[in-house]
Amino acid sequence: MNSILIYDTTLRDGTQGENISFSVQEKLRIARRLDNIGIHYIEGGWPGSNPKDKEFFELVKKEQFSCAKIVAFGATRKPKCKTKEDSNICALIESEISTITIFGKSWTLHVTEVMKNSLKENLAMIKDSVQYLKDNDKEVIYDAEHFFDGYKEDPQYAIDTLRAASIAGADTIVLCDTNGGSLPFEIEYIVKDVISKFHESNKNIRFGIHTHNDSNMAVANTISAVRAGVTQVQGTVNGYGERCGNADLMSIIPVLSLKMGYECISDENMQKLKNLSRFVSETANMIPLGSRPFVGSSAFAHKGGIHVSAIMKEPRAYEHIEPHLVGNERRVLTSDLSGKSNVEYKAKELDVDIKGSRKKITETIKNLEKEGFQFDGADASLKILMEKETGKFKPAFELESFRVSIEKDKYHPCNAHAIIKINVGDKKGEIVAAEGNGPVSALDKALRKALNKFFPKIEAMHLVDFKVRVIDGRSGTAAKVRVLIESRDEDDIFSTIGVSEDIIEASWQALADSFYYKLNGSNT
Repeated sequence: MNSILIYDTTLRDGTQGENISFSVQEKLRIARRLDNIGIHYIEGGWPGSNPKDKEFFELVKKEQFSCAKIVAFGATRKPKCKTKEDSNICALIESEISTITIFGKSWTLHVTEVMKNSLKENLAMIKDSVQYLKDNDKEVIYDAEHFFDGYKEDPQYAIDTLRAASIAGADTIVLCDTNGGSLPFEIEYIVKDVISKFHESNKNIRFGIHTHNDSNMAVANTISAVRAGVTQVQGTVNGYGERCGNADLMSIIPVLSLKMGYECISDENMQKLKNLSRFVSETANMIPLGSRPFVGSSAFAHKGGIHVSAIMKEPRAYEHIEPHLVGNERRVLTSDLSGKSNVEYKAKELDVDIKGSRKKITETIKNLEKEGFQFDGADASLKILMEKETGKFKPAFELESFRVSIEKDKYHPCNAHAIIKINVGDKKGEIVAAEGNGPVSALDKALRKALNKFFPKIEAMHLVDFKVRVIDGRSGTAAKVRVLIESRDEDDIFSTIGVSEDIIEASWQALADSFYYKLNGSNT
């Protein structure tokens, strides 16, 4: 099989995306995870641009990586400046990183109109910078910025910029679709033309591809470039990056390996992709995208009854690969579109025996969804519903009443207080009060306080996400709302739902279900 080298730029190009930022320690943790799945190159940042990246390179030298090479990023020397005196180049050398990526201009528009430079000096900047880094025993990756736009406008000059880097000794030349405006057939044609011209004189030069997603083509363009002969692909975890993002390695890696037969990471490491995707999302404080191909929670989710009936007989009927190959899992959703196959599959998945109750459960789900419930995103509430319909539900506690009050004055933000009265087994009328930043927070704290002495295990459970949706806004403030709560403990992440015209009531339903799910059947 042909081999493809994977080059990750999440820690540099990915952080240029809106609302994406990592601390130095977070960058180190991500680098370790990238190395753990077999990424070949990890671009850590620009040591000459900011103190945080400089600190990262100081600390990363103490790390032991089993696979990855750490890469420092920078630009060619400035116009009419001696290379050894250029501050950016000096910072790259001082980082003591053995692999360096530098970018230079390929598009005449950028050279003459943006930089106000001459075409001849631009070529000298590229050649001098690469040569200086090679003289300092560095592996040099040259990123030809805006190459495809440059090729379309002046193909000869664009290729001349590559030759300047090649003559100076660049180990890899990366063709960049920096504006993200090229299409797959353009990428494939141009890459083939470039490689054919270079391989006439230098068969050892390696070519790479770096694409952006402004036309929603970054992954397709990367695959087209591989078909045309590149052997290094650059991208980011989850496609994070400036504007519309970079090529998403979470799609590129399985496409190359599972669909095209290229060797890039091992089958064992491929099964870590979903966990890596979620880890980087959570580290970036970004909600994981459920519809993300291969690694998203919806990538192998089935809702239509006909679909579910088919996959129960033969998963290939509606799945292009086996979910476990990328560390994902098959999910069957239940809703008003559900048939008996959906309910049977979910009951088996949730370990609920519904024998004799399937029709009743199906009708209950459909009726509740008419009221605004949506169980395809709330498996924990669905399990409780099934247990109630089959008579197997044994609540760990029962609500007697609760009262929530909100206090606001002109000097302070709102403060919420909750008083809750519950029954736990033989203990009747346990009354507890708590305060929080909002009504749901206050209810959560009060319920925890009341239950903690009976069920110490709830210490490990905490709320991680809270969503409110207005179901039909035409009713104004009297409209029903749907509340979704996501909770987690040391082993699991689970979602619950509540629906009511009153947001506090809906919140209580979802909150109570999260505790029922955690404690169901437990008396310890």
